Amino acid sequence: MDRVLIVDDHPLFRDALKLSLTQKPAELNLSGPGQVSFAASLEDALKILYESEGIDLVLLDLHLPGNDGFLGLLELRKLYPALAVLVISGNDDPTVVSKARACGAAGFISKSLAADTIVHAVKDVLEGEEYWPEGDDEVDTELSDIATRINELTDQQLRVLRHLQVGRLNKQIAYDLDISEATVKAHVTAIFRKLNVLNRTQAVIMANKLHVDPPITV
Repeated sequence: MDRVLIVDDHPLFRDALKLSLTQKPAELNLSGPGQVSFAASLEDALKILYESEGIDLVLLDLHLPGNDGFLGLLELRKLYPALAVLVISGNDDPTVVSKARACGAAGFISKSLAADTIVHAVKDVLEGEEYWPEGDDEVDTELSDIATRINELTDQQLRVLRHLQVGRLNKQIAYDLDISEATVKAHVTAIFRKLNVLNRTQAVIMANKLHVDPPITV
């Protein structure tokens, strides 16, 4: 029995997506109790994955509280390398799709796609295939290199890097993560070494290459 976790902070979209995935059981058998679950943030998703067994696929929105980009995808892939992650976003710019591929996603679906197409994409990924927009098969070597370097960070170092992205000081990071300031400094030094950068500015510039601008609304 397949199980899917939808990670999105918009309840209306979550409900609509679940309806799409469960209304045609002959095509996609996800209509049983507990087969589709929800998380509103990356933190909630990680907690569910830690406490649950048998989740086969995560549908991951790129714009979540505390995670605006691909660092969350990298963390998921690092913690659960066998878990398929299908990125879902309102921003379907080709560069965003390339970043998803470089960071190890099993595919990319736009929120503007028709329900039948989303069902088809989810079905493909659950069957071990990948799903990418037609004509998008290029891998950005620079982004792949950045993703590889960031993937070498420990879980805690990745959290520290997120704090560096928003300009927080060592003292603030120590308080938020409940660790000593000396430990933060050690993590920052390790981040510089693994990313092959010299300072915070360079580390943030590199991490920001995996940032995703929100979709333009008219």
